[in-house]
Amino acid sequence: MYNHKFIDSISCVPADQWQLLAGDNLFCSYAWLNALEQSQCVHPSTGWQPQHLLVYLDEALVAVIPGYIKSHSYGEYVFDWSWADAYQRYGLSYYPKWLCAVPFTPVAGKRILCQSLSTDLIQYIHQTLIESCRVYGWSGAHINFLTDQSEPHELFLQRQDVQFHWLNNDYVDFSHYLNSLTSRRRKSIRKERQQAKNHGLSIRWLSASQIDDEVLTSFYRCYQATYIKRSGHQGYLNLSFFKLLLQHLPQAVRLCAAFEQHKLVAASLYLIDANTLYGRYWGSLEEFQTLHFELCYYQGIEFAISHTLAKFDAGAQGEHKLIRGFSPVNTYSRHYLVHPTFRDAIEDFIQRENHHIQQYKQRCITLLPFKQE
Repeated sequence: MYNHKFIDSISCVPADQWQLLAGDNLFCSYAWLNALEQSQCVHPSTGWQPQHLLVYLDEALVAVIPGYIKSHSYGEYVFDWSWADAYQRYGLSYYPKWLCAVPFTPVAGKRILCQSLSTDLIQYIHQTLIESCRVYGWSGAHINFLTDQSEPHELFLQRQDVQFHWLNNDYVDFSHYLNSLTSRRRKSIRKERQQAKNHGLSIRWLSASQIDDEVLTSFYRCYQATYIKRSGHQGYLNLSFFKLLLQHLPQAVRLCAAFEQHKLVAASLYLIDANTLYGRYWGSLEEFQTLHFELCYYQGIEFAISHTLAKFDAGAQGEHKLIRGFSPVNTYSRHYLVHPTFRDAIEDFIQRENHHIQQYKQRCITLLPFKQE
């Protein structure tokens, strides 16, 4: 018989026990999520109160679902601001809500961490979340960027979106990849790479053991500069988080850095697992034409090819990725809203939105730069 409890810190579960259930799920690994908590990037003061769901079969822990009580919708990348505004206009509270997600990271993956996912277990988790919303006063429960496409509970609405991923079609090297593109796109990419090269910078890939305090601090300044320019704040992650990442996930970390003489002036931080390269955080201390494309896309493609990785996930959004060979792929989220009137209205919204998303994806496919066979 299943039973459950919520915990407010990942440290309540032994690391080896959590990791046994997480398996090769990098961004739901104990090391990644614990680094977020230990650095206090994830903390009640940041609007991310850990509230992980543990499910037991009798006394044996069989599943964990990383979760957070949210007092805002920042750092989620599945946008529900309009829902929150609608609640507010009607004098209702959209926050707090419960969210299953990887904080600040729009990467898809399993969200129910377990060794054996059964229909009974899925239904138990959904029902637990529904009941918990009523017990704890949450407006709803949300599960972002899940790859498990089992049939959702009838009260959970499924929402779609699109990301752009580079897929490795058994390319031998970057030239082989370029040859799969139209002549116009090949010329454009070569021109961009040459422009980046003309800056006279030294571009190097660094593993965790090669990232000393000076390099890490310089990278972090780049990371902050990007957020300040784009969003007016210094970023969701602090330097402590990146230090913990190097300490506890060294095998997964790579830094593609550009140096002017011995000074780091731009960098892109990557994560890697057995099949995928993940481009996560980029920044530059100065403006260098096309250097963003070089460090964030072309260097990543070369790395993925040379390491025979199946996929390169360069992050959310960015239609400019299409003309560089990143294909549109669907992402999914699920949403339960307690309030029946708003649930009906949001269900209608999602149905119409999903239709437009599918149309958008088809239009994106027509813009891909690959030669016609």
